Amino acid sequence: MNGAAPIAAEGTYSWGDGFAYDVEMDTRAAKMELLTADPSIRTLLVDGVYYYDTDPQPSGPLEGKEWMKVDASAVFGEKGAQALSGSSNSGSPAATMRGLKYANDVEDLGKETVGGKATTHYRAVIDKDHMGKAKDALSSGHEDTLFNSVTGGTDSITMDVWVDAKDLPVRLKEVFGTVTVTMDFEKFGATADVKAPPAAQTGDLTKLVKKGAQQR
Repeated sequence: MNGAAPIAAEGTYSWGDGFAYDVEMDTRAAKMELLTADPSIRTLLVDGVYYYDTDPQPSGPLEGKEWMKVDASAVFGEKGAQALSGSSNSGSPAATMRGLKYANDVEDLGKETVGGKATTHYRAVIDKDHMGKAKDALSSGHEDTLFNSVTGGTDSITMDVWVDAKDLPVRLKEVFGTVTVTMDFEKFGATADVKAPPAAQTGDLTKLVKKGAQQR
């Protein structure tokens, strides 16, 4: 993010029954050292809500709570969160791949070996008019959101994808404004069952995150 240290995450993405994930992130890179002493922090995305496995805090919204909850509307705005949630799967890698067909120019950058697999590397630029529902979350000019404050807003996505012999992505790289997201896919299988933590164990910081984004 804009010259900052990269944040590494490893785990499972699921988009067969709504976009969800269950990953372990590097705590220090994610700047969450004040919330957990563990070197990695488990992070869930379920039904458009992010959950972070933090240490119980002595006071405030996380007092005695195991999980920090942040609704996606705090990151992408109300319309953006709706676009990326539910069965539309707008936020999933599968939907991202489908967006390639709307690109005006797709470059074939040749053969490359990625993760020990033979792939073909393609690059495309998708403008905001062809982002589909994701436009409400990713394009600039919308309400003040954490995403826009971090990326500076964006009206296009530069996408690189490395595709193997089975027409499956091995690596997907996207550039949104000042943020670059790279995902390596080790294997594909059945839909994962990612569940939200019990409500009694969560502390909701959505309002605080929204307020912080508006003050940036």
